[in-house]
Amino acid sequence: MCWRRYWHGIHLEPSKWSVAWEETLAESYNKQITRKNFLQGAGAAFAGLATGQLPAVSQAIINSQEPLRIGIIGSGRIGGAVGLKWAEAGHHIFFSSRHPEELTDLVASAGEHAQAGLPDAAARFGDVILIAVPYAALPQVGRDYSSLMQGKIVIDCGNPRADRDGPMADAAIALGTGVASANFLPGVRLVRSFSCVSWIQVQQAPRSPERIGIPIAADDEEAARVTARLVEDTGFDPVFVGGLERAREFDRGTPVYVRGMSAAELRETLGL
Repeated sequence: MCWRRYWHGIHLEPSKWSVAWEETLAESYNKQITRKNFLQGAGAAFAGLATGQLPAVSQAIINSQEPLRIGIIGSGRIGGAVGLKWAEAGHHIFFSSRHPEELTDLVASAGEHAQAGLPDAAARFGDVILIAVPYAALPQVGRDYSSLMQGKIVIDCGNPRADRDGPMADAAIALGTGVASANFLPGVRLVRSFSCVSWIQVQQAPRSPERIGIPIAADDEEAARVTARLVEDTGFDPVFVGGLERAREFDRGTPVYVRGMSAAELRETLGL
C-alpha cells in the first residue's frame, strides 16, 4: 500500500492507485474465500502459554539488545507510524510499497538506518516483518510473499472491515483474525499485535504517566517475546493475551479496541 505523504504534519491520504488496488483485491478475494477456506490450514493450537504474562525463553534473539532488521509491508498510516518509532529505537527498517518512490519523505524522517523498496525486498530483508495492509490484501500478500517469510516472525496488524473489505471481512471477524490470518500466511511465526491502536496513538506514544497497553496473541513463544520488545520500543506496554485464537478478544469492535487502556486495564477487561 502506498500513501502520498506520511507523518509529522505530512498529509496522510491514500493515493488513487492504492484505493483502486484495495477495491480490486477485495472484490477478487470475496469471490474466492469461504469459511471453510479460513479453517483449513489455520495456525497451530494454543501451546499452553500462560495468559497475562509473557513466556520466558532464552534464545539469542530474545536476550540480545542488538537492533533488529524489520521489513514493513504496507507503509501507510499505521505501518509508517510504527516504523518511525522503531527507527527511533535504533532498528533497521525497510519500508515497502508497490510504488517505493513515494516513500522518500518517510525514509528521510526515519533516518540513516531506513530504506525503501518493493514488498518482496522487505520480506527478504526482515528478520521480523510487519504487515500493515488493508485486510482484503492479506491473501495476496500471503500468496506473493509467504515463501520469503518462512520461519520469520510476522506481526499482522490489519483489521477486517466489511465497509472496505467486503464479505470476506465478516468471515474473518466470525472466526477471529488470529485464525483467519494464520490461514493466509502459512509457515510464518505469526503474531497479532498493534491491531487495536490508532496511528495517532502511536505518534503520541509514550503516554504519561501511564503507557497504553498493547495486546499480543501468538502460538510461538519466541515470536511473542520479540514482539513484546518491539511494543516497548514503540512506547507501549505489552500484554500477552494467549494463542492466536484469543486474538478475537481485541479485534475491531471489542471493548478494548482503540480505547487507550493501560496494561492493567487491559488485563482486567480481558480477564487475564
